[in-house]
Amino acid sequence: MPLYASHLLTVLVAAFCLTFCLSGCGSPAAPPRAEPAVAVWAEPAETSAVAPLPDQPTPSTALRDISFDDIKLDMQKGDPFTRDLLPTRVTALENSRVRIRGYILPSFQQTGLTQFVLVRDNMECCFGPGALLHDCVVVRMVPGKTAVFSVRPVAVTGTFRVQELRGPDGRHLAIYALDGEAVQ
Repeated sequence: MPLYASHLLTVLVAAFCLTFCLSGCGSPAAPPRAEPAVAVWAEPAETSAVAPLPDQPTPSTALRDISFDDIKLDMQKGDPFTRDLLPTRVTALENSRVRIRGYILPSFQQTGLTQFVLVRDNMECCFGPGALLHDCVVVRMVPGKTAVFSVRPVAVTGTFRVQELRGPDGRHLAIYALDGEAVQ
């Protein structure tokens, strides 16, 4: 690959990452803020108040293959999220071992990823403001496990949770989380 093409690719990836950091998955369009983008990656206790669902099921060891269609909500872009929007099919997945396919949102780190955002589509979700909240899952790899960035679709296995993640402005950045065990 010629040097100028390699440089152009690096600039494009950096622009996509910057767009994500400034817009957030699921947040409506907003002017750039001075707050650091690391709020997306902060521990849940620091960025959001997570209210447990009543009568949460115990973790299941059976692996369920799911898709982003299985966790889709009946909401439009910009609609505020409330837990009463969660259908039974989503709450039934709480604490279940699942495998879901998607794309790793690009970041500056390529290997040894301990956390990343898995998105439905590499060209629609989270690359621009106003993406739907159910089109992304925050993956935090379990201790001792890491992932490698790929431009191809990946299958992530782990424990699914509904976990509200809010940015510094109080708006939802994501509502789903996965304790990642493996990325293939």
